[in-house]
Amino acid sequence: MPEKSVQKQQQLLMRISLWAGIFMLFIKFGAYFLTGSAALISDASETIVHLFAVFFANFSLRYSMKPADSDHPYGHARISFFSAGFEGAMISLAGCFSIFISIWKWVQGVPLTALGDGILLTVFSVLINLLLGRVLILKGRATSSIILEANGKHLLADCWTSIGVILALVLISLTKFTWWDPVCGILIGVNILVSGGLLIRTSVRALMDAADPSIKECIKKHLDVETVSRNATYHALRFRDAGSAYWMEVHLQFDDDMPLVEAHRLATEIELALKSILDRPLQVTTHLEPKEAHDTIHRK
Repeated sequence: MPEKSVQKQQQLLMRISLWAGIFMLFIKFGAYFLTGSAALISDASETIVHLFAVFFANFSLRYSMKPADSDHPYGHARISFFSAGFEGAMISLAGCFSIFISIWKWVQGVPLTALGDGILLTVFSVLINLLLGRVLILKGRATSSIILEANGKHLLADCWTSIGVILALVLISLTKFTWWDPVCGILIGVNILVSGGLLIRTSVRALMDAADPSIKECIKKHLDVETVSRNATYHALRFRDAGSAYWMEVHLQFDDDMPLVEAHRLATEIELALKSILDRPLQVTTHLEPKEAHDTIHRK
């Protein structure tokens, strides 16, 4: 699919996510005002945070599509990691709020009403978030967009939160024990905190250029094959995740008496062979060196 079509598709999905988030906000707060449930206000608070995160993700997605310039020679795609980190921080904030409000309602002993209506509205929100979350994750992976994927994972986490709310309201209806509500609210808050923490961890690792062992193993496996078949060796392999693509550097070593033109031709073949081995484009930069004279040259 052409790059412009992919970008338009990504932007459309983010707009859909934004409007769906606004719709979910009205549904969840409606359910809260009907029932007075601490679990539901915890669920609704995460939706508020999600809306803030989607606004920032929309900006990040548009910014990440800007071409490289003199100030950003590698492009702007790494803003996607800031977006994921921001969303993780906002999710964690919602988790703290959920725990606080649940404890407060438990102490205050706020009565619950219209539990059936609250359950129906929450089930409806689960179905919408489940569908949209799966679409965003699949499209994010298909188009190499960490922003779409993070947004989709947040929606699926929201589904589990809402399922916990449904379970709490059903238990209250069956047992008449209202303490299920704040207990569920606290558990939801803890789950939200964990989800946010994992997103922040992913963002920080990417911004710090932490190497993914599985990616490294995949690159090494293919690089071994390509170099051995051309009687070459390599060292100083490095790579980084740039958001929409991977950037890789490697030193290729050829026989000392091989003409530069031939060595360059073989290096170009290796670069082309590696470009499509990962789930995202791989930008390869090679440095050509002589095998036998390498150590002598670098000792000078």
